Amino acid sequence: MNVSILRAFALLSLLSLAGCSEAPPQVLGTLEWDRITLPAPVAEKIVRIDVREGQQVAAGAPLLQLELTRSKSQLDAAQAQAQQSRDALAELQAGPRREQIAQARATLSSAQAQAADARAYYNRLSPLGQRKLIAAADVDRARAAAGNADGQVRAAQAALAELLNGTRSERIAQGQAAAAAAQAQAAVQSVSLDKLNVVAPRAGRVDSLPYKLGDQAPVGAALAILLVGEAPHARVYVPERLRANVKPGMAAQVFVDGREGSLAGHVRMVRSEPSFTPYYALAGDDAERLSYLAEIVLDQPADLPAGIPVRVEFVGAANGK
Repeated sequence: MNVSILRAFALLSLLSLAGCSEAPPQVLGTLEWDRITLPAPVAEKIVRIDVREGQQVAAGAPLLQLELTRSKSQLDAAQAQAQQSRDALAELQAGPRREQIAQARATLSSAQAQAADARAYYNRLSPLGQRKLIAAADVDRARAAAGNADGQVRAAQAALAELLNGTRSERIAQGQAAAAAAQAQAAVQSVSLDKLNVVAPRAGRVDSLPYKLGDQAPVGAALAILLVGEAPHARVYVPERLRANVKPGMAAQVFVDGREGSLAGHVRMVRSEPSFTPYYALAGDDAERLSYLAEIVLDQPADLPAGIPVRVEFVGAANGK
């Protein structure tokens, strides 16, 4: 037997062995990117659009702007209220003015003088009343006037003492709380105003701008959708017969429709809940109708569009039933 015959025999043997080996299990799906949706914080008109669909943007790049007039007015009102609360707190902390204390001292002196006059008048009428030279009613009125004047003195003394003791700590604490609440409300309005200038939270590509210039999107509606990340991922559905062997971190080969060769990747996640459940009892071959959503991330960056069909082969997964 010559050398050529031996080589041909060896080649046929290798081909027969390759034909007997089982192909690695594979699943189908589509290529996707991680998406970020930027919702509308308020229902305001779009007054400026800075990007176009498909454009690559950096983190912090402006995307579009909503009308600022109403939110700016609300911020101005909140800041004015915060300033008013701070001024009121400063007044409480400063305590009474010298002029107020001087006025209280003057009021006390006046009350003391009136009390002395009323007491002297009563002292003069009291002996006359005892000798029945004047009516008892006049004596009673003089006694009441003297007592009322003494009460005015005590009230003036208490008012002066209140001013001298300064503002109560409880009122200062209330003023501090009111100032903090007003300042927090102003900060909330400031953040709301900043959100009207919609910027990219991460570097990526603008996938969609659902609304156009002049539109007024409802609250929560998507103003812009970004595709982010260094590499796309394949979103596939793993049949029940492969689920036990497909685990996060497992290596996989991704075949993109229309592109030669494969791309290396690994399993990022596999859902524990099936994506499809038959309406009848799951038993025997019917269990194969179950499928589980999985994501396979490419190991190297690739500039590929989202939505194209892909085929994924799992390395090391058995294709058994």
